Amino acid sequence: MRNLIYAINLTLDGCCDHTKGFVDDELHEHYTELLREVDPLVYGRKTYQLMVPYWANVAKDPSETKADRDFAEAFVSRKKVVFSRSLDSAEVKKDDKNAKVISTDLREEILKLKNEPGKPIMAGGVDIPSQLTELGLVDEYRIVVMPVIAGKGRRLFDGVNLPDKLKLRLVETKSFKSGFVALRYLKQ
Repeated sequence: MRNLIYAINLTLDGCCDHTKGFVDDELHEHYTELLREVDPLVYGRKTYQLMVPYWANVAKDPSETKADRDFAEAFVSRKKVVFSRSLDSAEVKKDDKNAKVISTDLREEILKLKNEPGKPIMAGGVDIPSQLTELGLVDEYRIVVMPVIAGKGRRLFDGVNLPDKLKLRLVETKSFKSGFVALRYLKQ
């Protein structure tokens, strides 16, 4: 069975709003490596629409940094599964040939993906991964903590209801020159 990895950036005070932090080349290189290890990517509508077509445009723009273009190319090349009840599949295919929209049961569809052969699956964003955490389907958490205190904004796992406390085991840490710290946890 394939693992499901949840990857996200957070500020030091737990804010997961993408406008509250910053990204540099070293962090893009970190995520490019991770993208090359996984396939497909799982998103909800909001995160998908933030990522596409932005990264498709970056991949084609020679004025972008090498780290940005490498990340963009890795992102664009991955299959994407978008959970949405409002997006039209044809509309998504127009912007991203590697994407498909699913509007059926999240648990059932993720279990199907996990049972297929292939690389690990990676989920991003907040809403869908929070639901996957509640369902007990996330096997690994890759959290990058940014050296920023946002003070306000959406917090990770706000509103998540777990039957019991979820215990994780830290298996890897990585510090970046910019002060980012990447943490890798496995579900116990």
